[in-house]
Amino acid sequence: MHPTLVAKPFHHEGWVYEEKVDGWRILAPKISRVAVLRNPSNQGHPFVLQQAEGAARALGLQLHVLQAGSPSEIDAAFAALRSERTNAALVLRDTLFLAQRTQIAALAAKSWLPVVSGFREEAEAGGLMAYGASVPFQYRGAADYVDKILKGAKPADLPVQQPTKFDLLINLKTAKALSLTIPPSLLQRADQVIE
Repeated sequence: MHPTLVAKPFHHEGWVYEEKVDGWRILAPKISRVAVLRNPSNQGHPFVLQQAEGAARALGLQLHVLQAGSPSEIDAAFAALRSERTNAALVLRDTLFLAQRTQIAALAAKSWLPVVSGFREEAEAGGLMAYGASVPFQYRGAADYVDKILKGAKPADLPVQQPTKFDLLINLKTAKALSLTIPPSLLQRADQVIE
């Protein structure tokens, strides 16, 4: 097995965060300071944060990393965002943030802060945009693995598969509330647009 896949088996989406950071230049060229919300207990976040930092440096953006491992820490993180004069936020993929998507959307709206995240449900809850690996597509892939194992394949012999389908969801309702105009080229690439 390839050594990087052994060392980082769940860090397949680092480049996706580069795309998300780059997306801020398309959505709002005047953005200069982007907050990144990460969960300190998520072992994958250091890798994707490194990718996002590299993309931000290349674009001349400052990243302000905030940590939240509980709903009350999410409240505190957004309070810090307001005092730091952050222009936008990137919410890293995490089950806590997915579970607290309504809280995050409400805090972002209160702060007039556009939020890009990794789960479509977060954009459906009121975030500006979500871009990430298609969860239903991944579930179908997992079912294929189970089928192969039930037919006698050894799990150790099965290859590690990286996601190949990514979903882009744009919430135009949120964009209008934030007075942002989404370029037609980006809207055309969207898998779903909420109006």
